[in-house]
Amino acid sequence: MPGKTASGLSEGSRILCARCQDTLATVSVRAEQLCRDCFMNYVGSKVMKRMDGYKVRGLTKERPRKILLSLSLGVSSVTLLYLLDQQLRIQMERTSQVGYELHVLYVKDEEFVGPVNENVLKSIDLIKTRFPLHKYTTMTLDEVYRYPSSLGDEGSSTATTLIQPSISPTSSSPIECLRLSLALLPSLSARTDMIHILRTRLVVGFAIDAGCESIIWGDSTTRLAERILAETAKGRGFSIPWQTADGLSPHGINYIFPMRDMLRKEIIRYSSLTNPPLSEVVVEKLRSPSSSVSSKDVTIDQLMSQYFESVELNYPSIVANVVRTSGKLKPASTLSPSSLCCICSLPVANGTQGLHTWGGDQENTTEASSSTSAANATSEITCYGCSRSVERSTGPPRSEDRP
Repeated sequence: MPGKTASGLSEGSRILCARCQDTLATVSVRAEQLCRDCFMNYVGSKVMKRMDGYKVRGLTKERPRKILLSLSLGVSSVTLLYLLDQQLRIQMERTSQVGYELHVLYVKDEEFVGPVNENVLKSIDLIKTRFPLHKYTTMTLDEVYRYPSSLGDEGSSTATTLIQPSISPTSSSPIECLRLSLALLPSLSARTDMIHILRTRLVVGFAIDAGCESIIWGDSTTRLAERILAETAKGRGFSIPWQTADGLSPHGINYIFPMRDMLRKEIIRYSSLTNPPLSEVVVEKLRSPSSSVSSKDVTIDQLMSQYFESVELNYPSIVANVVRTSGKLKPASTLSPSSLCCICSLPVANGTQGLHTWGGDQENTTEASSSTSAANATSEITCYGCSRSVERSTGPPRSEDRP
């Protein structure tokens, strides 16, 4: 049997495109064989369908709405930027108006998540040159301290001061404060989890401050599937409806996931077919030296990434089913500011605050309720997942734990 090429079609095959029936197929997409043009239209239509609310609807003198794109420089977010840029150019050509203004934010967190890739700044400059219509901002992760509203109400503990109350941005520089706080966390998984939370809160804080009504995330089907299982394993499964679906987030700003229906391998293929290819501006995060699956240095997120990386190749329907099934979950109908986790800002159901109420304690219901109320009156509420991440994060950091 002949081998398969990178496009997924057998060598020497002469199959017509399943859609146009006119051109030879060059790309295998799940159950279909498509030509290049039909494949590009397929991806574009999937993404633009989720941006339908930002079409130009009649002539207006009102200022276009602002939306923020969180750019990671990975293939998915860069491809999304390319598609959004195309949409805005077409709108301008047809109507001399645009449905929205795009603000692009890149958060530099390489210092905290792994080896620093020296191509980041070069890639950002190339992106600004290639897509000049939009406004760009680059921030470092420690700038999360600039947005108190994204870290809770005034006077409440921030995500980092909860880890170690003696460390605050007023007693040391923000970046040093962040380094020390992360070093106090009990495991690499906990540090990775906290960095993701802080990055999200920085993006949200910046978006609200800039007057954006929505945040666009570039997560693919594969990435969302990884997050669904990872967040469930961390004890934050209740947050899946907010973290993976379009709609209003608990942070008070809309989330949009335009790449939700696209597998990572399909996005990679698409990025190689653009003219010029997007590969020159994509910067994949450098991976630390590989470890065995049983190693304590492998995080929950890395395990999920490794799992779906292999599943996606041969069983893409499994990846899609994970995301499709999670889409049936419904978020809580009411959000009370007093019941939000003070670290991740996600809603916490009554009686499920922190580790104590999940520990299987055989308490009288009345006593448990009163003790929980007393705790809430004197301390911040934390969800189970965040409680696990900051558990035992006291005392000076060990030398081997310093970033």
